[in-house]
Amino acid sequence: MARLIDARRAELPAALVGFALFLCLFSGYFMLRPLREAMGIQGGVEHLQWLFTATFLSMLVAVPLFAWLSARVPRVRYLDWVYGFFATHLAGFALLFAVQPDHVWLARAFFVWISVYNLFVISVAWSLMADVFDGQQAKRLFAFIAAGASVGGLLGPMLSALLVGRLGTAGLLVLAALLLPLALGCKHYLMGWRERDGAGRSGAPPAESSRRPIPGNPFSGLTLLLRSRYLAGIALFVVLLSTTTTFLYFEQARLVGALFPERASQVRVFALIDLIVQAGALIAQLFITGRVAKRLGVRVLLSVVPLLVCLGFLGLALAPVFALLAALMVVRRIGEYAFVRPGREMLFAPLDAQSKYRAKNVIDTLVYRGGDVASAWLKSGLDALGHGPLPVALVGAGCAALWGWLGWRLGRRADALSAAPQQ
Repeated sequence: MARLIDARRAELPAALVGFALFLCLFSGYFMLRPLREAMGIQGGVEHLQWLFTATFLSMLVAVPLFAWLSARVPRVRYLDWVYGFFATHLAGFALLFAVQPDHVWLARAFFVWISVYNLFVISVAWSLMADVFDGQQAKRLFAFIAAGASVGGLLGPMLSALLVGRLGTAGLLVLAALLLPLALGCKHYLMGWRERDGAGRSGAPPAESSRRPIPGNPFSGLTLLLRSRYLAGIALFVVLLSTTTTFLYFEQARLVGALFPERASQVRVFALIDLIVQAGALIAQLFITGRVAKRLGVRVLLSVVPLLVCLGFLGLALAPVFALLAALMVVRRIGEYAFVRPGREMLFAPLDAQSKYRAKNVIDTLVYRGGDVASAWLKSGLDALGHGPLPVALVGAGCAALWGWLGWRLGRRADALSAAPQQ
C-alpha cells in the first residue's frame, strides 16, 4: 500500500488516519448536502442570492470569533472546540426539524448555517493537514488523503438517499453529528505523529509548537492576506473558482426545481449527482492526482480544470441545454475534488502556522463566500438583461480562463517553495 500511494513506511499510518478523518467529515457533510440543496429550492430559487448574502454576513461574524478562539487555545486543541461547536448545533437543528419539518424560514436558516458549517469544518481539517505534513509529504500524500473525502462523498449521498425516508431530516442530522467525534480521534493521532515524523519532527525547519495558541489578533489573517502577494493570489484564485461554481449552481437549482417539485425527489437527484461525482473523483485521486503532482507539479493540478470549465462555458453559450450543464457540473466537481482542492492545499504546506490557520481560514470562508455573494448578484444582473444564458456563459468562460492562468502561476511558485523549504 505504501508503494501504491507513494508513501514512506513511517508515513503510511498517518496517511491512513488522514484518509479516515476526511471519510468521517465528508460522509456527514454529503448526507446533509442534498438536504441543503432541497431547502434552498424550498426557500425559492429567486431568493438564492439573498441566502448567499446572509451566508457571507454570517462569515463576517464567524471568522473573527474563530480567530479569537485560535489565539486562546493551543493549536492541538483548536479542532476540538470547532467541531464540538458544530456538533451541538447539528443536534439543535435536528430537534427543530423534528418539531417543524416544513417551515420555510427554518429551511432558509439551515441553508445558511450548513454553508458556514461546510467551509469551516473542511477548512480547519486541511489546515491540520498542512500543519502535520511538510511540503514534500503533501505532494505525495494529499491526493490519497483527499480520496477519503471522495469515499465519504460516496457513502454520504447513498445514506441520504436510503435513509431520508426512514429517519427524516432530523435523523440524518443526528447521524452526521455523531461522525464529528470520530474525526477528532483521528486528529489527536495526527498531531502526535507530527512531532515524530511530520512537519514538527527533529531536524525539520523550525515550526511553531502545537502546544501554544496561534499568535495574533482576530483580524491578523486578513492582515497577512493583504501583505502577501502569494496569499492574495490564492484569494483571487478562490474568488474565480467561486464565481464559476455559483453560475453553474444557480442554473442547476433552477432546472432541478422545475423538473422535480417534491423535496424527496430533489434530495434523491442531488444525491445521485453527488454519487457520480465522488466515484469519478475517487478514481482520479487514487490513480492520477498524485502522479501528476509529482511529475508535472502543482501548476498542472491548478490549471487543467479551469481550462475544461472554460471550454464547457463556451459550449453552453452555443447549446444551453440541461444535458450539457449536468455534464459540465460533474466534470467541474470531479476536477475540483481530484485536482484543484488537493493542489490548493499544497499551496499552504510550505508556509508558517499563522498562514496555515489564520490566513487560510479567511480565504476558505470569508473570501470564498464573498465570491459567492458577488457572483450571485452578478448572475442575477446578467439574468435581468433578458438575453438568456448567453451572457452568463461568456462571463463564466472569461472567469475560468483567468482562473486557469492564475492557477498556473501559483502552482509554479508553490513548486519552488517546496523544493527550497529553507527559504
